[in-house]
Amino acid sequence: MLFVLFYVALLVLHIQVLHLPYFWDEAGYYVPAARDLLLTGSLIPHSTVSNAHPPLVMAYLAVAWKLVGFTPVVTRCAMLSIAAFALLGVFRLAQRVAHPEVALASVLCTATYPVFFAQSSLAHLDLAAAGFTVWALLAYVDDRPWATAAWFSLAALAKETAIIAPIGLLAWQVVARIAGKADSSHLLGKRVRFRTARNDNSEEFFSTARAVRDRRTTYALVLPLLPLAIWYSYHWHRTGFIFGNPEFFRYNVQATLNPLRIVLALGLRLWQLLGYMGLYLLTLTTLMAMWLPPILDEDQERKRITVNVQLSFLAVIVVYALVMAVIGGAVLARYLLPVIPLVIIICVSTLRRRVPYWRLVVAIVAIAFVVGWFVNPSYGFSMEDNLAYRDYIELHERAANLLQTHYATSRVLTAWPASDEVNRPFLGYVARPMNVLRIEDFTVQHLTGAADLRSKFDVALLFSTKYEPPHRWFGRWRRWEQWNTEFFGYHRDAPPEIAAQILGGRLVYSERRGGQWVAIIEMQQVQEARADR
Repeated sequence: MLFVLFYVALLVLHIQVLHLPYFWDEAGYYVPAARDLLLTGSLIPHSTVSNAHPPLVMAYLAVAWKLVGFTPVVTRCAMLSIAAFALLGVFRLAQRVAHPEVALASVLCTATYPVFFAQSSLAHLDLAAAGFTVWALLAYVDDRPWATAAWFSLAALAKETAIIAPIGLLAWQVVARIAGKADSSHLLGKRVRFRTARNDNSEEFFSTARAVRDRRTTYALVLPLLPLAIWYSYHWHRTGFIFGNPEFFRYNVQATLNPLRIVLALGLRLWQLLGYMGLYLLTLTTLMAMWLPPILDEDQERKRITVNVQLSFLAVIVVYALVMAVIGGAVLARYLLPVIPLVIIICVSTLRRRVPYWRLVVAIVAIAFVVGWFVNPSYGFSMEDNLAYRDYIELHERAANLLQTHYATSRVLTAWPASDEVNRPFLGYVARPMNVLRIEDFTVQHLTGAADLRSKFDVALLFSTKYEPPHRWFGRWRRWEQWNTEFFGYHRDAPPEIAAQILGGRLVYSERRGGQWVAIIEMQQVQEARADR
């Protein structure tokens, strides 16, 4: 019943975006890969280069399309069911380790957190990995090793980076044993009751039982490596590459192994864990609440989450942040979705334990999160982290429709992902594929290079590839901009008017919304052809 309630609520809240065409990485990889699986049955995509992502989510979408139909509405409704499943896991986990009130408040904060909300309907892998990870942690704190192994295996098959969570728990077990807490598997203070007589061998018996249980837990945390290894072996057998195509591996691993970049990326990851998109309201109030004494209920302090549980959560969070600071070319907030619910649960539990009007605090945080759906922050962020992605899609829809209407046979100069949007009708932007000349981005440098190829294209479709806040944080610090450019792919797109001058064309269409823009530039040869007619 809770799952249905969560799903219906998500469906109603996302009703205005269910029909939207596919966005960014959806269009660039996940939807084409799932479509290839639907049409050919191949787990290895052929219409796009393979990134070696495990196929579980793509297979799920292929089944949904097979049963209902290949449309964006089906895709988004299917992803919303995964989001509802993840929220149900958050509720069950928070209820198990804390209190029913904490569970409800944690679900509210998780569901309204802008990154979770935006990702709920997008065909990405991270939300599925988050859902399975939360359910795996529930099995872990309940001391159900085989269920733990199963859920973590599904998480790893949803996205390979989810394997970080069981690795974090393994690290916690090692640290706990070194610290002399060998009974760390009793996360909720449970004790297995044995019907044995009190004798000199009872302590030895319990020590043996604990050792057996610890081994079972260790096996359960190691076992998820097996299905992931099988998948990578299969991928290597089919493609000759283990971790995706060479460019994907270079961008996400080889190019990130720079000490300075790792330090900077770790700072960004900590910001995404504790402050990003309004999360600082929750974490700062929690920090201030730590100065307050626990609230008494009938002369008893309100219970906190068991220390062992908090430390195990912390281990997963820390290891996730560290690993994601080392790998991943794009430092996207959605990569941390598997651990964001843990941060929220700990914060909400602390507020309930120490703040008299904690419900009001949670309500204010949730309202701030909802505002974050529509209002862009005062710093740079990824457009997939709130409803800015809707603005992007609608801007590109109108531009693509104009191209299809007035320049149907023209050659189009543009950059990814618009190059796929106007060339692949199944993405939902155009009815017929258009000829595309692709460039890297719309910086002055790349536009100048494209100007030398003006005989090879008739019209240019330009758009803002990054959100630029009106007043950038660290805007006057040149060193930060240099690091951002060198390590994280930052660049400045040339404004449409400047781009038209560089390309030697005429700006015929331009639209702006929410800090984003899209423009169409008509080249000289098209103008001359129109004049001849």
